[in-house]
Amino acid sequence: MSGDAPNSILMSDLALDEWIRALEVRYLADLTFPEVSRALRALSSAYVERRSRLSRGAALSGLGKRAAFALFYGPLHYLLIRHIVRALPGAAAVRQAVIDLGCGTGASGAAWATSVAARPKVVGIDRHPWTVEEARRTYRHFGLDARVHLGDLRRADLPSSGSVLAAFTLNELDDRSREAVLPRFVTRRAGGGHVLVVEPLGRFVAPWWNRWRRVFEDAGGRADEWRVATELPAIVHKLDRSAGLNHREITGRSL
Repeated sequence: MSGDAPNSILMSDLALDEWIRALEVRYLADLTFPEVSRALRALSSAYVERRSRLSRGAALSGLGKRAAFALFYGPLHYLLIRHIVRALPGAAAVRQAVIDLGCGTGASGAAWATSVAARPKVVGIDRHPWTVEEARRTYRHFGLDARVHLGDLRRADLPSSGSVLAAFTLNELDDRSREAVLPRFVTRRAGGGHVLVVEPLGRFVAPWWNRWRRVFEDAGGRADEWRVATELPAIVHKLDRSAGLNHREITGRSL
């Protein structure tokens, strides 16, 4: 770890706190906390019980769900990706752009980029207009050089250089589309590029995971499971308890 790393970490933590406070001010200006809490329960139910509707945008239908997604899942994703990037050999030393596929609110791409001392450029791609605008806000807040555009990750142009991130997004694709993406990832990995795929631990979310893991490992990659015990930001903790979700630790798995 370089001598500048501790100061970079402290700056990153401060920026994270300010980002979450700004989200809270913005989204709770038009919604009450109970409204966001109810929306979070509905959003959680959609992820668990009505997954077939996710590809049709069910997760982001309505201001309440968008607020819940931004205020709750965004910070959780940021914290988990930051932990993963700092733990994986070489991930925090990338120098080329981070290509954030299915970027959502930009939390995961920002987590990777702010964990790198050289602060790489970020390219965010998502198919939902609201997330594209939200990602722009997120990257801008963290002082990142970023470009975000509306697009489909299945057909996204992946430059020959740069690190590819697909966090909590491949599980929402249909099987045929997801399998079409896999060879593009493996080709980049075989050529020395960084590819990071992150999904929840629940097997029902990604029944395809074991096959992907074997393909990644055969190409020289690795698979990990993560259970991160951390103090949740205040608003995240409050929503977690109110919605009965009980995140004692943040979990996920990566390729």
